[in-house]
Amino acid sequence: MAQKGQVDKLKLVQELEMEMMSDLYNRIVSVCHDKCINTKYTEGDVAKGEAVCLDRCVAKFLETHDRVGKKLTALTVQDEEMMKRMQT
Repeated sequence: MAQKGQVDKLKLVQELEMEMMSDLYNRIVSVCHDKCINTKYTEGDVAKGEAVCLDRCVAKFLETHDRVGKKLTALTVQDEEMMKRMQT
C-alpha cells in the first residue's frame, strides 16, 4: 500500500514538473517574441538581430529560472532542518 502512495506522489510531482516546464516555455515564447520579433514581417526568416535578441532573451529566462530554483531548494532545505530541530 505504501508503494502505491509513493507512485501516486511521484506521478503528481512529474505532472507538476511538466506543467511548470510548459508554463515556462509559453512565457519564454510570449515575452521573447514580443520583445525581439518585429510585428511587421518583412522577411521570411528571422533576421540576425532578432536571432541574437531571442538567444539572449531565452538565456536570461533560463538563467533566472535556474537561480530561483536553486534559491527555493536552499530555502526548503533550511525549513526542513528547522522543523527537525523543533521536533527534537
